[in-house]
Amino acid sequence: MITRIVVRFCLLMTVPLITGLAQAQEAGKVPRIGWLGSVPMPDVPERQEHFRRGLRELGYIEGKNIVIEWRSSEGILDRNPALAAELVRLKVDVIVSAAVSLTRAAKAATSTVPIVMAQDADPVGNGFVASLARPGGNITGLSTLAPELSGKKLEILKEVVPTLSRVAVFETSTYRDTTSKEIELAAQALKIKIQYLDVRSPTEFERAFREAVKGRADAVLMEVAGPVNIPHRKKTPELAAKNRLPVMYRRAQDVEAGGLMTYGVDLNDLDRRAAVYVDKILKGAKPADLPIEQPRKFEFFVNLKAAKQIGLTIPQSVLYRADKIIK
Repeated sequence: MITRIVVRFCLLMTVPLITGLAQAQEAGKVPRIGWLGSVPMPDVPERQEHFRRGLRELGYIEGKNIVIEWRSSEGILDRNPALAAELVRLKVDVIVSAAVSLTRAAKAATSTVPIVMAQDADPVGNGFVASLARPGGNITGLSTLAPELSGKKLEILKEVVPTLSRVAVFETSTYRDTTSKEIELAAQALKIKIQYLDVRSPTEFERAFREAVKGRADAVLMEVAGPVNIPHRKKTPELAAKNRLPVMYRRAQDVEAGGLMTYGVDLNDLDRRAAVYVDKILKGAKPADLPIEQPRKFEFFVNLKAAKQIGLTIPQSVLYRADKIIK
């Protein structure tokens, strides 16, 4: 009888001990993050580094107290679903998607693993969230939605080219978002005619510039998707110089690679702030309750060397507003 009581007592004492050990192991678990990119990793080290920087600011060090599973579709859209499914199988705690097509693939792969959008032009329109204030599902993150952006780009082009009446917009139709609608509204206000030219691969840039010249465009608004443009950033400035056309780009990196101008959302800042969402989710917040953040920082870069190549003089009034001038 005494033996039975002792055994039972030992079993009762073991239950909380086992529970405590399990909780301790769970508490000591190293978070695993999945990063879904769309272009070759060597071509976008700044995106990785700014995300890492955001994590470091919050106390996370890759390889020490956090693991990051880096994946990239290398610009091949058909690979997105398999990569997203792979991250789900790895049981990552959060998936960070670097582009719209990747968010779509992640959404199709899981309805339970939290997804943080590093950027998206229209989260509601793309069907990812119910509203910016209350996402309502397993997706949250950051948006590049800034209705005034396209108008601002055209206004700057108008200042730089006072006779501006026609603008060729290079875009990738398979990535089209709300930008086209914004461009139309801005163009009407500025009395500018728009010529849309679809660029789905790097080999189509030469054709697009020829058609822009044929259509008597005074300037080009570059809205081509990153996977198409990023690997060939140095090619478009060469074509712009050859055709003597001012080009307004989407990213600061395009101007640093030789392009004329850019005015847009600071994407590096978005990548850094994506880490804030990851941190909140790892600490227990639900994506459904985390409002979508809209852009906080914009940047305006001007390349005077590129301007000289096409015989263009940038007014001082424009240069005064530039965040960076490349000479």
